[in-house]
Parts: sequence; C-alpha cells; structure tokens
Amino acid sequence: MAKIAFILLCHKDPDAIIRQAEQLTAMGDCMAIHFDARAANADFDRIRSALADNPNITFARKRIKCGWGEWSLVQATLNAVEAAEAAFPRATHFYMVSGDCMAIKSAEYAHDFLDAEDVDYIESFDFFKSDWIKTGIKQERLIYRHYFNERKHKRLFYASMALQQKLHLSRPIPHDIDVQIGSQWWCLRRRTIEKILAFTRERPDVMRFFRTTWIPDETFFQTLVRHLIPAPEIRSRTLTFLMFSDYGMPVTFYNDHYDLLLAQDYLFARKISPEALELKSRLGVLYSATGVDFQISNEGRSLYQFLAGRGRIGRRFGTRFWETESTLGRERELMIIICKKWHIAKRLVGRIRAATDIPAIEYLFNEADTDLPDLGGIQATLGKRTRHRRALMRMLFEYHDTNRLIICIDPSNIELLNDFGGDRSTTRLLEVDCLFSDIYLKGHAKRVGLAGEQTPARTLERLLPTIRQDIANESENIRDAGYENYSRIREVDSVDVNARNLARFLAVSEQKAHEILAIHYLFAD
Repeated sequence: MAKIAFILLCHKDPDAIIRQAEQLTAMGDCMAIHFDARAANADFDRIRSALADNPNITFARKRIKCGWGEWSLVQATLNAVEAAEAAFPRATHFYMVSGDCMAIKSAEYAHDFLDAEDVDYIESFDFFKSDWIKTGIKQERLIYRHYFNERKHKRLFYASMALQQKLHLSRPIPHDIDVQIGSQWWCLRRRTIEKILAFTRERPDVMRFFRTTWIPDETFFQTLVRHLIPAPEIRSRTLTFLMFSDYGMPVTFYNDHYDLLLAQDYLFARKISPEALELKSRLGVLYSATGVDFQISNEGRSLYQFLAGRGRIGRRFGTRFWETESTLGRERELMIIICKKWHIAKRLVGRIRAATDIPAIEYLFNEADTDLPDLGGIQATLGKRTRHRRALMRMLFEYHDTNRLIICIDPSNIELLNDFGGDRSTTRLLEVDCLFSDIYLKGHAKRVGLAGEQTPARTLERLLPTIRQDIANESENIRDAGYENYSRIREVDSVDVNARNLARFLAVSEQKAHEILAIHYLFAD
C-alpha cells in the first residue's frame, strides 16, 4: 500500500503549518518540512516544538533563504527530499506541497489512486517545442547565467543578461540532456527519488548548469525524471489542482469552492485562501475520512473560463474576477507613503529597500512609467490601474510573494486612500510633510498645467498662495479623515522624532529607522 512522504516548502503562518502537518500525517503518511530561512527563527522553533513528538515528521537538515525563480527553491526541495528519504525508508511516494495546499480527497482515496499505477506524476514538456511559457524570456532562461533575482533586482537581472548577449557569453546545454518544463508540484516514486539524488552526486556539470538558470523549479526535476525514467512510467500531469486567471495569477479558493474542488481529478489543490477557515476545516476532516465516494466531473477549469468570459461581456450573474477578490486579504499590510514631492518619497523608498526586505513600488497610480511586472495588461495604463486597484494590489502581493507591500501615493488621491483604508487588510499611512519654496511651487504649477512657459511672472506670483493653500488642504484632509495607523515625518522635525514615527510605520527598531533616515539630502529639492 502507498505511503506518502510529503515534501512541504513553507515560509509563514506557523500555526497553519502545524495543523497541516498533523492532518497529513494522521493516517500514517509522513512529512519533511523546509521552513524558509528568511522567516523568523521563533516561528521555526514553534513549529519544531509543536511537532517534536510526531515520529512521522522530520525537517530539512539545512534551511535555505529562498527566492522566487532562484536555485534556492530547488536546493530547499532537495534538502527536504534527502531528509525524507533517510528518515522514512517505507515511504513509497514523495509528494511536493506548499503551505497553501490542501488535500481534496481522503487519504484512503489517495493511497488507492497511487497504488493503481506504478508511475511518476510530473508535468514534463519539451522546453523548446512546447508553448508552456506564455510570456517573457524563454531560451534566455538556460543559455545565460543568472546571478540576480528578476523580482528584486530587475535592472541588474536584465543588464547582466544584455552584457552576456553583447559579449557572446551564451553557454551550451549539457549535450545528453533534453530540458523539460512543467509545474513544480509533482509526486514521484521512491526509486525515482533515489535515482535523482544519485544523479545530483554523479553529475556536477548538470548541477552547475541548473544552479544559474532562471526559474529552475520548473525545469530541474522535470528534466531529470525524463532523463532517468522510461517514458511509459511517466504521467505528464500534476496531481495538484491549480488554475490561473486571465492575468496569469493563481486563482484562490474560498469556502464556497468545497464541492467544486472535490469533483476535480486531483488529490490536492492550491491556493487555499488563509481566510477560508470553513473550507480548511472541512478539507482537514475529509483527509481522515473513510468510505467517501467522490463523483469526479473535472469541470473546474471550463466552469471558471465560462463564468469569467460571461463577466467580460456583462452577462454573468455573479461577480467578476476582480470583484470576487475585492479585498487585499485580512492577513496583509498595505503600507502607503504619501508625499507631494515625489522625488523625496522615492529617495525614502530607496533607503527602505536597502535596509529592509519589504517590496516597495513608487507612484503607480500617478506615473504611467512606474516599473511594474507584466500582470496580463491590468498594469498597462493609469486608468486600468485605478479602475481595478484592488485586483492590481492583490496581484502585486502575489507577485512579490509577500504580506507587506509599500506603495507611494500623491496626497491628492484621497479617494484611493479612503478605498484602501476601508479594506479588511491592515493599511498603514506615512505622510511625508515637506516645506515648499516659491521656486518649487512655480515648477509644480507648470507640471500640473496651471501655468505654462509663457505665463507672466506677475500672474504666477498671484497663483502661488492659492497653490500653497491647496497643498496644505490636501494634507489637512488626510489628517481630518482619522485614518487608523497614521504616522507622519516632517522636514522641520528632528531625526529622532522622525525615526520614532518611521519605526512605527515600518514596524522596525528605531535604530533601523535612524539608519534609513541617515541621509542629509532627504528633503532637498
């Protein structure tokens, strides 16, 4: 009978991880956990302590700091696989899951399913001939060496690749390897895992190659399985049900998706919303159940596409994608820096990026050329960004794989502040209060169209008091709104005062806030 060793990669919510581990090992299966080294040690200690007496749980011997698209994700997986292979000699199958995954079938059903065929389940399509990659770079993922993370260091990522192109530094793919691509959510037999681990020791050339490819979690295991295992023993599919929206982002499942999930021809599903407590509870009970008869209709994707399409032409009875996901998420923090002088906010954001790991985006609702990832078109224009603001923010949280995100907003955007302030997420505001010289105000008048190059100096002088008062009123409106979690730093205040307020906004130490503010020209025009 099948015995599953779950390979769990996770990085947050220790209580949820503990529940997930207890549920999945309750029926005799086992689990190896890799908890991201970027996460707090206290959270990891809590998980280890809570699960210490469970003989069916082990931990990766070394924790890795993981980054999306990096080799670190593969290395973390290998560390957990090695721990599981050594700790659980009776495990017959190794199944990759994340903290966002939950079983949508019973353990009884899953074991019977895996016993039915002696095969591996892993998506593996020809890297060059398939259309698995829809957008972005393709062969460049492999033939160039990638030392920077595209999400964190976008300019360096593309500059490095451009330099390699210019200097003709492309490299060959190992001659006996046909690179494959597919989902990272696989289920492999024990003998396949043993062959992969042996391969990692015997072929340092292939390991060196994959370590500097981009997004290797979509190619490494997929390629090795095809290289090591006969084709008839491979089912090129994942057993984890996941869908993507029109914008290329994962669809999140909520409480009312229970029946739909059970009807899919899969053993697990992701992503389950952290807020879907009822769904999580029902699925947790389901895994331990016996004698459950599952009616498989497998209509999930077609039903989603049909309803989404009806919504686009205004004939769907339900809400559209960006309405069903209209909240940013109760567990998330949207951190808004409000400043009339955009260059000062950008300086501050640059300092915050250098000192913390909080992703920060500049004036995305004010500047059309703000550096944003491709989100399927929703980010293309200021009008789209503003119209679908909550959907856009959800996608940015997902893209950066974070629960804390900083954006910059002009104080004139009071409607946006009110909207985000009313969300179920936590909204933190930091107003940067600057002094405005007459020279600055004249330039501002020209930038917003109140004056032109030919406007007489006397006319411009008469405009200045009104412009100054308008800017002051914007600031007053923000303070009068009584936003919760509002902080302010002011050009006229001391560094100590500003550091206290910045520390409160960022939830960092005052020492860290001092480090961020240690720039004498922060408020300079």
